Amino acid sequence: MFIKRILKIQNNAKQRLQELRDKHLTETSELLATFGQVLKASTKAKETQDNAVFGEQVQSILDEHGGTELLLQKLDEIAAYNTNNHLPLMWRFYSANRKALFSLVRSLDILSTSADESVIEALKFVLDHEHKRAKYLPFEIDLDFISNNWRALVVEEIDGTEVLVRQQLEICIFSNLATEFKTGDACVVGSESYADFREQLLSHAECEPLIESYCHLLEFPANPDDFVKHLQDKLAIVADAVDKICAVDKQFTINKDGEPVLKRIPSVAQTHEVEELESKIRALMPERSILEILCNVEHWLNWTRHFGLFSGSEPKISEPAERYIFTTFSYGCNLGPNQMARHSQGAVTSHMISYTNRRHISAAKIEAAIRDIINTYNRFSLPSCWGTGKKAAADGSKFEIYENNLHSEYHIRYGGYGGIAYHHVSDKYIALFTHFITCGVWEAVYILDGLLKNLSDIQPDTLHADTQGQSGPVFAISYLLGIKLMPRIRNWKDLTFVRPSADVTYKHIEPLFKGVVNWNLIKTHWYDMIRVVLSIKAGKVMPSTLLRKLGSYSKKNRLYQVFLELGKVVRTMFLLDYVSNVALRHEITAITNIVEMYNAFLDWVFFGKLGAITENDPIEQEKRLKYLDLVASAVILQNTVDMSLAIQTLMSQGELIPMRHLAAMSPYITRHIKRYGDYVVNLHNIPQPLEAAINLPPEIFET
Repeated sequence: MFIKRILKIQNNAKQRLQELRDKHLTETSELLATFGQVLKASTKAKETQDNAVFGEQVQSILDEHGGTELLLQKLDEIAAYNTNNHLPLMWRFYSANRKALFSLVRSLDILSTSADESVIEALKFVLDHEHKRAKYLPFEIDLDFISNNWRALVVEEIDGTEVLVRQQLEICIFSNLATEFKTGDACVVGSESYADFREQLLSHAECEPLIESYCHLLEFPANPDDFVKHLQDKLAIVADAVDKICAVDKQFTINKDGEPVLKRIPSVAQTHEVEELESKIRALMPERSILEILCNVEHWLNWTRHFGLFSGSEPKISEPAERYIFTTFSYGCNLGPNQMARHSQGAVTSHMISYTNRRHISAAKIEAAIRDIINTYNRFSLPSCWGTGKKAAADGSKFEIYENNLHSEYHIRYGGYGGIAYHHVSDKYIALFTHFITCGVWEAVYILDGLLKNLSDIQPDTLHADTQGQSGPVFAISYLLGIKLMPRIRNWKDLTFVRPSADVTYKHIEPLFKGVVNWNLIKTHWYDMIRVVLSIKAGKVMPSTLLRKLGSYSKKNRLYQVFLELGKVVRTMFLLDYVSNVALRHEITAITNIVEMYNAFLDWVFFGKLGAITENDPIEQEKRLKYLDLVASAVILQNTVDMSLAIQTLMSQGELIPMRHLAAMSPYITRHIKRYGDYVVNLHNIPQPLEAAINLPPEIFET
């Protein structure tokens, strides 16, 4: 809540700055026009070499536009807003939140996670002076950690003595504290997400016996010197091989400006044979409703057995399977309890559905039901035509939610307020795990959690994503976890390619490299990285908890620095392979397209309330997406069953079906599914006569 409030204050100040810049745009144009006239007069004066005439002309121009004094006043106003510095505008948005922020900070036990406690000491100073109303405070604290822009606002000199501007100091310290929370340089005692992550790691005594076997499992050297040598040799081999490939293959070139250029991969159009086969299969697939599909999957798997009372102290409900199916359909398709009750022909009431959701079903229970469906789906041979299950893709899709709740933030890319459903989808087209995260979170923070929390039979070891699903620390942690991270990066040429050593040069790919690996840093902190990874493997801490700390630059956090350096090495090797391997680019594009197709499929399933989540409780918001995944997985399984039977029928009729044609299809077929149920026309139901309602009683008009 504290971080979100500070972020909102900052965003409001930035928006206000933009408004002021737009407001003063006319005055800026007028000043530029005046300056242009002065420059023209100067050019003419050079030709005549008459400075007196030039001075008269300049004075005339200035007088014409209001005089020197007015123009200087306008210049000062414009100069104040014609920058990217929004800090002076934060007070007006902070003042209304001042009391709440002080109360929040006082309620938390905040500590520094490093030897540098300057921010914590400054926070104590601000808290001690909360009730002061003086404009200035004595300069008695260390403010070396603040930026130059903040220092210009916070520190003033009066009669040769530096003092602190109280109001600006408060905003400055709270803003820096929010940053410290995000980078892990400050922690909250008793917190889960914002605790000191070092205390969550395995102890040295617990780590030592595990290092040798873990490194052997992933084929890493089990000591820092050999690990660095192993990486150095690997990077050199990859770079040399790619340099030779680029000498022959012109997929990757350097243009005349020295910029790298990568040719586009032509899209593969669906063949006529695939479309014809798809039409034949669809013609043999029976028409079904979503409720019917949920019932069928219940008959096959008994997935509702995972649901039940959290406590045994209450009486059981009658017809539990039916009630659970109604509840799943209600929330999974976003109808809500009221609309579900109205369309169930009296089978359930809205209270029955909401009660079942609250008392019988949790996110963990829904995940268990989904896991049953995934494991059964994996037994079919048809999904093996689409993928091996060893690859997955991660991507987020925005869901509209109300503005005033903990998850809701404004999303710059999508526009509007909402939250992000972050899906991990197998190359077999079924979702393995979903997180619900805020729009302000870098999606890469949660990219590894989905694989570790996935307990189904489908266990990928290669993960694809888009630009939002990668960063230097993410590449490093995934590498040490034995996960191959292969994202589709939009601005890959802007990233830092590192060379093995300063004395190595390349003939064809030299312009790519912008730095040298700091091998000493990796060697020095090798044990710290291994300790982190072993702690993740042991379930002591999730990757997202660490990546939240390692997602922002921090000069205090040496762990961030080493993970970033290792990530540069791993990412460089991946990008070199990416620019030289057309097949790899094809694979990444194809699998990331699957998760985008899945997002579109979810939009179709989540048809109620225009796809908006109307619940403000974060736990219930998470459950809505779990319900949605459960319904989507059931539809995917039913489609796979119907497609498999249709294929068997076609083959029994002598149809020859190549596997490559099946590989071009997917289980996201929706044309044969009825979302809205049956609408019956009954002309035997005679309504009341129309004439009886035409006239109202005359007494109404008399009164």
